[in-house]
Amino acid sequence: MKIYVNDECVCDLNDTQKKVIMNDIPSDQFDADMKRRVNYIVMHKHEQCMKRLREEWMPKLKELSIESVPLNDDAFAELIFAQANYKDRKAREVESVVAVDAGL
Repeated sequence: MKIYVNDECVCDLNDTQKKVIMNDIPSDQFDADMKRRVNYIVMHKHEQCMKRLREEWMPKLKELSIESVPLNDDAFAELIFAQANYKDRKAREVESVVAVDAGL
C-alpha cells in the first residue's frame, strides 16, 4: 500500500507490514481503515492549527477595530491572510533569525 501527497509517495507499506496491521484490523476493512486514519490525522492537524490561529488573531483583530469576523473557518482564515501584518510560519522564522543575527 502506498500513500501519496501531491504525487509523492510518503508511505509505502510492504505486504508484511500490512499483515501486521491486519492482525488487529479485519482484512476486508483494511483499506477503508487506512483512509479513515489518514483523513483523521490531516483534519485533526487542521483543526488544531485553526484553533491556534483564532486564539492568536482574535485579540489582534480587536486591536485593529474589526468588529465582525466570519464564523466559517475558511472565511475567517482568508480574513487573517488578507491582513498586512500576517506572516506564515516560514516568514516568522526568517524574521526571527534576522533579528537574532542583528543582535535584537
